[in-house]
Amino acid sequence: MARVTDSVHGEVRVPGDKSVSHRALIFSAFASGTSRVRGILQSDDVKSTAGVLRTLGWAVPEVSAEMVIDGAGFTSRLPSPVSRLQCNNSGTTARLMAGVAAAQPFASTFVGDPSLSRRPMRRVSAPLEAMGARVEFPDGHDGLPMTIHGAPLRAIDWELPVASAQVKSAILLAGLCGRVPVRVREPAPTRDHTERMLAALGAGVTTRDGWIELQPADRLAPLDLDVPGDPSSAAFFVARALLADEGSLVVRHVLRSPFRDGFLHVVRRMGARIEEVRASTGSGERRDDLVVHAGSGLRAVAVGRDEVTSMIDEVPMLAVLAARAVGTTVVRGAEELRVKESDRIAAVVANLRAVGVEAEELPDGLVVHGTEAPLSGRVLTHADHRIAMAFGILGASRGCTITVDDPSCVAVSYPHFWEDLAHVAR
Repeated sequence: MARVTDSVHGEVRVPGDKSVSHRALIFSAFASGTSRVRGILQSDDVKSTAGVLRTLGWAVPEVSAEMVIDGAGFTSRLPSPVSRLQCNNSGTTARLMAGVAAAQPFASTFVGDPSLSRRPMRRVSAPLEAMGARVEFPDGHDGLPMTIHGAPLRAIDWELPVASAQVKSAILLAGLCGRVPVRVREPAPTRDHTERMLAALGAGVTTRDGWIELQPADRLAPLDLDVPGDPSSAAFFVARALLADEGSLVVRHVLRSPFRDGFLHVVRRMGARIEEVRASTGSGERRDDLVVHAGSGLRAVAVGRDEVTSMIDEVPMLAVLAARAVGTTVVRGAEELRVKESDRIAAVVANLRAVGVEAEELPDGLVVHGTEAPLSGRVLTHADHRIAMAFGILGASRGCTITVDDPSCVAVSYPHFWEDLAHVAR
C-alpha cells in the first residue's frame, strides 16, 4: 500500500505580536495626540488591556484591525475609587497595568480568572512598594486579587531576581506615570519592546552597564504603527512545516529580535532549513518572511537557560517537535514555565505521555525521547492556549490522531489558529 505523505504549501500571516499590541494600546492612551495602530492582535488578552485602560479612564476604542486612539497623558481622569480591573487570563495586562496603577491617586483592585489568579504577583508588587505604592493581597496568597493604593512615587534602582520583561516594564511604566527616574537591572536580557517603543516616542530610555534607565518625560509622541507578526505564533507554523514530509510554507512579516529568536536558532540546530527574506523595518522593529522547508529530518538537541530566555513561550512547541526528532532532547533552565497559564512543564510531559511519547519532568525543564511510532490520545490543555496549539500542530502531522480537549482556549493569543492550520495543509 502506498505511503500517505503529509504536505504543506502556501503562506500564512500570523496575528500581530502580543507584546507589541499590549504596549501599543498603553502608549497610545498616554500619548499627546492621535495614534494610529494597524494589525493589532485582536485576542482576548489584548482586549483585557484595552478594557482595563477604559476602566481607568482612558478613551480606548474597541480592539480592531485599524485603531485610532486619542491620547490623554499619564494620569487617569477618573475620581477615586476605581472599580475592579478585570484582567481575565492576561498576565501582561495585570503586571504592566500594575505599574500604571501605582502612580494614580486612588486604589485599584486587579482580578482575573482562576488561571491568572494563581500566577505570582509579588515579584511586581515588591518594586512598586519600594517606590511608595501600597499593595495588598486580600486573599493572602501570591496572586490575584491584588489591590494597589497609588501614591506619589520615588525614584528606584531595582535588580530583578528573576528575568521578566513584564516586571521590568511595570517599573518603567510606574516611573513614566509617576514622573520619576528609574533604573532596572536584569539577570538575563529579556524582550525589550517597552524600552524600544518608549525611546521611539521621545522618552529618555538608555541601557548602560546592564542597567535600563528611564528619565521622566512630560509627554509621549503619538504612534503610527503597523504591528509585526508574533514570533511565538509563527513558531507553530514553522513547526508544522518541519513535521511535514514535503513542501514549503511561507510565514509572512514576522517580528525579528535577538530577544525573541531563540526558537529559530534551536530548530536550525535540529536540522531545520529556514530562509529569511527581509520584509520591512518599521517603528524600529525588523520584519522577515520565513520560508520553511519540509522534510528536514530533525535531530535532538540540548537547550540551556541562555537559549530558553529568548524562547520561553515556544518551549511547549519545541518539546512537541522533539517528539519527532531522532534522539533525546533535554531542556533546562525553564522553571518559569511552571508559573505560566498552566504548569507547562507538567502539562507538556503528561500530554506527551498520553499520546505515546516517552518524556520526563525535570525541576527546571524536561526530557523528550523522539519516536517515529504512530501517536494518538486526548490532550488536556488546562485552558492553556500554547498547550492547545502545540499539540494541535502535532495532531495535524502524519501518523497522529490527537484530540485537544479545549480548542477554543487559543482565543487568548490566536483566535483564527485552527482555520490557518487547516489552510496550509495540501
